[in-house]
Order: sequence, then C-alpha cells, then structure tokens
Amino acid sequence: MDTKKITDEILATIRAMNRSWTAGWHEEVFRQYIHPDAVAIVPATPGRLEGQDAYVAGWRGFCETAVIHEWRETDHKVQIYAGGKSAVVTYLFTITFDMGGQKVTMHGRDLFLLVKESRKWLVAADQYSPEPQV
Repeated sequence: MDTKKITDEILATIRAMNRSWTAGWHEEVFRQYIHPDAVAIVPATPGRLEGQDAYVAGWRGFCETAVIHEWRETDHKVQIYAGGKSAVVTYLFTITFDMGGQKVTMHGRDLFLLVKESRKWLVAADQYSPEPQV
C-alpha cells in the first residue's frame, strides 16, 4: 500500500471539497464529495445532520448568508485504515467571513472520516468545532 499516494489523494479531495464552498458556493461540485449516508456534527445545529441532502443543505445555508473572505487549513494529519479503504483526516482552520453586517474570524478544527467507494474518496462523517480559547 502506497500511503503517500493515498494521503495525497485524500488531502486533494479535502482541499477540493473545501474550495467548492469557500471560493463561492458550487453545490453540485460540493455534493460529489459527500457520501449519501454522511453524518455531520456542527456547532450551530442541534443533534446531527444525517444524509447527503441534509449535509449539503447545512453548508448551503451558511454559504447563502455569509461572504467568505479567507479560508486557511493547517496542520493536516491523515490516518489510513482498512487497507486503504477508509481514513481519518484532521486539521486546523481559520475562516474570515461577513454575516449580517458583522465580520467574523473563527479558528477551529475539523475531523473527517472518509471512505473510498468506486475509486473515489467520499466524506462519510464530519465534526467541526471552534478552537478553544486558551
């Protein structure tokens, strides 16, 4: 198993998915990265988002109300499991956006579970949260 090649594929998938919502809302592109049975836990929504439609709708809602000025990802870590068929990806992010006339900069962290289906990496689970203030 070529872990460098798999890691590069996974990071390319995550970065492309993030570009599809941070560099303008591109719903059909974004949707192609999300597993049909994906689940997400996000700080602004109680419970969890279940399924691709709910997941996409959650990001659509944000992108339709916010103007994103900057998105940065750092400190990526990829852990590969199941013989290269699944992976956990974590990283830190900073996003600056305007919402409701207010400029907001948020520092946070993402944790994704990806699965490889039909030679393509898909997000099966996502949990993000603000970075705690120290």
